[in-house]
Amino acid sequence: MSAKTKRLFKRIVSYSGIFFFILAAGMLWWQLREYSLSDIFSAILYIPWWNLVAACVACFAGYLALSLYDFLALRYVGGHVSWWKWMLAGMLGFAISNNAGHAVVSGGAIRYRLYTRWRISGGDIVKMLTFSGFTFFLGCSAILIIGYFLVPSALLDKSVGASVGLHILFIICMASILAYFAATIFFNKKSIKIGNLKFHVPTTKTAFLQMLLGAIDSILAGLVLYFCLLPFVQIPFGTYIGLFVIAQTTGVFSQVPGGIGVFETIFLLALPDSVDKADIFGALLAYRIIYYVLPLIGAGGLFLIYENWLRARMKRWLEEAKEKIPQIPAKIKQIKPLKRKKK
Repeated sequence: MSAKTKRLFKRIVSYSGIFFFILAAGMLWWQLREYSLSDIFSAILYIPWWNLVAACVACFAGYLALSLYDFLALRYVGGHVSWWKWMLAGMLGFAISNNAGHAVVSGGAIRYRLYTRWRISGGDIVKMLTFSGFTFFLGCSAILIIGYFLVPSALLDKSVGASVGLHILFIICMASILAYFAATIFFNKKSIKIGNLKFHVPTTKTAFLQMLLGAIDSILAGLVLYFCLLPFVQIPFGTYIGLFVIAQTTGVFSQVPGGIGVFETIFLLALPDSVDKADIFGALLAYRIIYYVLPLIGAGGLFLIYENWLRARMKRWLEEAKEKIPQIPAKIKQIKPLKRKKK
């Protein structure tokens, strides 16, 4: 591939997010054209407080699970930091990447800032990001495969494109999981070199933990929206979680920040026409506030507290150094020279 072709490909990928956002926004407007903003906000206010509390608890548990991505990734590269450090880096990294999109760039930047301070090399941070990406993909793939059998075909019959897309996603996810586990069996204790970085193939046990953690993360994220939807639509959780992961995965691959517009459009298309779309969109909006906005505020606040504490500590160290440095020459003069022993 020539340099010109590579630049063109990168430009297409960069602008694909804008294209999908415009497309999703248009479809979203078409779905909601008969409703007013007051209808949507009334739907949010209609959600019982205990549903919102349950959604917040599921959100907190979900971000705890997300922080374990960093724990597994650290163990993969052989790095060691205090438990609160990988929890802070994991929660903050995912809070930023979930809102900004482009997880490698947005979440990777904050992780690089934190982990380099904690003496984790840049190469190991790249390995951690790659490992975490596979963890997310394995978890989504596992849930999507289960959801493929749980989602009624009648929900997708009205859209040929959605039905074909689901079949293709099922084949890709099944093939990917089988290939990943086969690699852990047949290439155990071997490495793959990409550029200057050497990635060792994870063990089958690690791969299973990746898939389990990724699935738990998706289920907990799905519960946040499920609690918000319950007042408006009764849907079996098995059917719902399949729809949720399909919409979530499509939103991630669309490169739109937070999958905004894409996620909502797919979800609204999949639900029956008898459901009030304003109510569903109100629940989706409540989900975005709880799962995206609140964690960003909370994790961002913790990060600011940590940065201020670190700055105060550095300032204290500098002040102590300024006091002690002038005293060094006097202390050196007080040291008596050692007498040489006579032979």
